[in-house]
Amino acid sequence: MTSEQAPPVGTGSGADPAALAEIVARQRAEMNRLRDQAAADAVVERATGALMAASGCSPDAAHETLAQRARAGRRTLLEECWLTLGALIPAAPPAGDPVTEPPALASPRKAPAPPGTAGTLGRLGTALVHVGSAQELAGSLLAHLAAEAGADAVLLYRRPPGQGLDLIGYAGIDATLAAQWRRVPPLNGFAPLESLRAGEPLWLEHFAEDRQRYRLIDEPPGRWPSRAWLPVTTGDAAGVTLGVLRRTAAVFDPEERGLLRAVARLCAGRLAALGTPSEPPAPGFSRTVQSVLDALPGATVLLTPLRTLAGDVEDYRIEAATPNAVDILGRSGRELVGAHILESYPSVAGESLWQGYLKALDGEPYEGEPYVHEEAVAGTTVRAAYSVRASRLGDGLLVTWQRHDLEGRQEQRLADMQRLGNLGWVNWNLLTRQVHWSPQVYTILDRDPGRGPVALDLLPDLVLPEDAHALARAVAELARTGRPFDVPFRIRTGNAVRHLRAVAEGVTAVDGMVVEVHGFVQDLTAQRSAELALVDSERAILVQRGVLDAERALGIRLQHALLPLPGGPVELCGLRVEVAYLPAQAGVHVGGDWFSAIELPDDSALFVVGDVAGHGVDAIATMAQLRFTAKGMVTTGSSLTGALARLNFLLLHSRDSQSTATLVLARYEPAGRRLVWAQAGHLPPLLVRGGEVRRLDRPDGMLLGASTDPVYESAEFQLEPGDRLLLYTDGLVERLGEDVDLGLGRLAEAVGTPEPGSLDELLATMLEGELRDDVCVLDIRVPATDEP
Repeated sequence: MTSEQAPPVGTGSGADPAALAEIVARQRAEMNRLRDQAAADAVVERATGALMAASGCSPDAAHETLAQRARAGRRTLLEECWLTLGALIPAAPPAGDPVTEPPALASPRKAPAPPGTAGTLGRLGTALVHVGSAQELAGSLLAHLAAEAGADAVLLYRRPPGQGLDLIGYAGIDATLAAQWRRVPPLNGFAPLESLRAGEPLWLEHFAEDRQRYRLIDEPPGRWPSRAWLPVTTGDAAGVTLGVLRRTAAVFDPEERGLLRAVARLCAGRLAALGTPSEPPAPGFSRTVQSVLDALPGATVLLTPLRTLAGDVEDYRIEAATPNAVDILGRSGRELVGAHILESYPSVAGESLWQGYLKALDGEPYEGEPYVHEEAVAGTTVRAAYSVRASRLGDGLLVTWQRHDLEGRQEQRLADMQRLGNLGWVNWNLLTRQVHWSPQVYTILDRDPGRGPVALDLLPDLVLPEDAHALARAVAELARTGRPFDVPFRIRTGNAVRHLRAVAEGVTAVDGMVVEVHGFVQDLTAQRSAELALVDSERAILVQRGVLDAERALGIRLQHALLPLPGGPVELCGLRVEVAYLPAQAGVHVGGDWFSAIELPDDSALFVVGDVAGHGVDAIATMAQLRFTAKGMVTTGSSLTGALARLNFLLLHSRDSQSTATLVLARYEPAGRRLVWAQAGHLPPLLVRGGEVRRLDRPDGMLLGASTDPVYESAEFQLEPGDRLLLYTDGLVERLGEDVDLGLGRLAEAVGTPEPGSLDELLATMLEGELRDDVCVLDIRVPATDEP
């Protein structure tokens, strides 16, 4: 070999290291280029296939459509493919270069991206080829948006159904902060969630105002004065939101906003291609759970939910299993780890077990009823019965199950049903004369099982003679024609009688002859006893109702006799007096409210309004006693306070010593328009003078019948022309659950209007709905000018 002949590269010890490095670099670059091209081609092929599936066009037509869209929007072909995979429609092709598209893909025109934005989006579209997870996507977005949009952090949240938001990717924040905000409940005012709900970007550029309106990720406080949240729409729904956080307190200019909107559209295709961020438990968590399950008996597995981009659970993966966990396919223990539920047991989809798993993920433990599960294995249907329980553990489900013997389980179910329904099944074979009764029948009929069952035609011998004929006729008709029967009957057990029911039907041969009878016997004693008790109760209620109605009718007649109402306003001692009495509408009892308005022998007038506690005839009797006694004592010269003291004594020594009453007495002397009044635990009169309304200060006075030594005082004042005085009972102002002062204020407002109305108008204003208590009112008015 001559000196001019160089040895082959890579052989011998004289190879030039620099040349070798250059060759390796070229090969590595070529490999990277081929890998990038292959990945880009895969994206193009996937977008072409999606367009073919949506429009039904050929592969060439689909590819040409993508190319024309890219040119029309000044985008790269790869960027256009990401938009197509995200189910977003880019700009329409320019005029004169039409592209036939199906109606489902038609969309309004969108403005092409600006030249600077287009370059960023093109570079991002190429970078997305190498993104393999949502976490990598967040890092790639931050790398491309840091310079163009001033981004300092990027976050990606996904919204699973009814579970708030899950952080699926982040960049620019530390792991501790990400862990704190990894799962956010559905809180009102949380900016990422509000953006998803509105379906529009949320531009937060005024930190002081934004922190008052929204819940912000702000640790340490004030770190990101401006931020934006943009929904990432795939198909017709937005299930992911993109957050861009900045440390500068600047607004997003139009170019930045356009760039971020375009980036959100671009991310939709990448996220759709990635599939669901499944959020599996951390490896350490799975190992910890597996170590615990290794020591447990029974069948238990840990499941991780696998979700769609919209957040819906599409499957579960087994992360850990106990050694004794055996499935219907015969796999056990760690053989189950890694298996997917729907791939292994497709018949579970949509069943109650699947719904139970979803509820358990929401925090509601699931305990299902035993069910029969079937799977086809090697052409053979395998059946097994299971009871399954599931509860949430971290982000996954801890599922336990128990396998049951089918025949034994069915027998137990039948026994439980008969016991709970207090019934038992019976069977008579009329050809072989064989009779079979379930154990519950012997209990119902109070028959010793050792004596065995009885033949069908002897069944009427077990019942009371009064019911035997009807049962015997039904049995004979069934044996002869096959006609089913449902017959009630009674039997005697010791000193008690049981109410039973027999239901049976026949099985006929080809010639129509009845060859077998089956049915059941049921104990209806408890139901029948309840029915009889209900009838007795209804009868007693009707009787009591009649008594109450009669008492109410009597009370109303007594009221009308004792409290005759004038046909309209009357004049007493120069005063215009109007009276109103309204009985309560609620209940069946009448009340003890009353009034008096009479002229006394000395040309003065007496006004009385009172209220006896209680209802019914007794209250009316007490009312009549107090009413006539008060008038009689004042008419014969007794003072108002003296009359109250004697009325109190009378009430204390009446036949019903428990009665109490409130009362207000007023005596009017027309010569000086002087009004003297006293009260016993009653609401104060209301005086309207010159448009002003006030309650009169009450003199001392305890309600009647409450004390053996009460003190009663009187007060007096002079009425003036135009005055209006109201005496009333508590039914006018009291409302259930309301302080009486509120009612008194409402009354003052009603009578204090510039143009006071009639008493009827006042009652209409004060009383709304059903009256719960009697209402009695004396409306006393002084004429505006004295009569000559």
